[in-house]
Amino acid sequence: MIFEELDKKMRIYEESLDQSILPDLYMAARLDGRSFTRLTKEICQFEAPFDIRFRDLMIQTTKALMECGFRIVYGFTESDEISLLFSPDDNTFGRKVRKINSTLAGEASAAFSLGLGRSATFDCRVIPLPTIDRVVDYFRWRQEDAHRNSLNAHCYWVLRKEGMSIQTATNELEGKSVSYKNELLFSRGINYDKLPAWQKRGIGLWKENYEKEGYDPIKNISVKAVRTRTAVCEDLPMGDEYADMIRSFLI
Repeated sequence: MIFEELDKKMRIYEESLDQSILPDLYMAARLDGRSFTRLTKEICQFEAPFDIRFRDLMIQTTKALMECGFRIVYGFTESDEISLLFSPDDNTFGRKVRKINSTLAGEASAAFSLGLGRSATFDCRVIPLPTIDRVVDYFRWRQEDAHRNSLNAHCYWVLRKEGMSIQTATNELEGKSVSYKNELLFSRGINYDKLPAWQKRGIGLWKENYEKEGYDPIKNISVKAVRTRTAVCEDLPMGDEYADMIRSFLI
């Protein structure tokens, strides 16, 4: 069989499940660590509920994703997840879902594994969003998820370190209010409001311009050049201020 004929025939099957995000939709992507509970608690034994080494690995991985060829205008990481906001003009891979998912999952897995020194993997899903308001809702949702998970994690590990079993500690917190959980921590000398912001609200990353001193050897003078770097914010705003910040990346 002539190769061109075989190639044309087989590509029909290869591309039968292809889906592309429409050009008038905004795009986000969320990556989650696979089996990270076992990796962080049993294999690597990171400090619970939060470990600076793990935080820095997630920041490093998010930076790598923002520099791997897509036009990412904002990255957000909390716990073992990363959310990315694409520029509306990004058309990498023709916005094909399978290509975006596989590339980002591969890049994240590689970056995190290299930083950790052992294998770790991420999955990825692309999320189409119809309006800027839904983009804002998405990132506010993920920030609120960070806050909820943080409060639960601090309470859970306080109880576990006091000797409670996994099931007993879980049952103790099930269905309890935010005020109950805050009081539980406060009674143990922990003021939740004073804990590091990155533990409660996640971490944001974006590109920013800055001036760098340089030297022009031809004119023999000092010059200033504009360069781009990735800014890392461990003290993100909340509420309407955070919403305005997200909108600023798309307007």
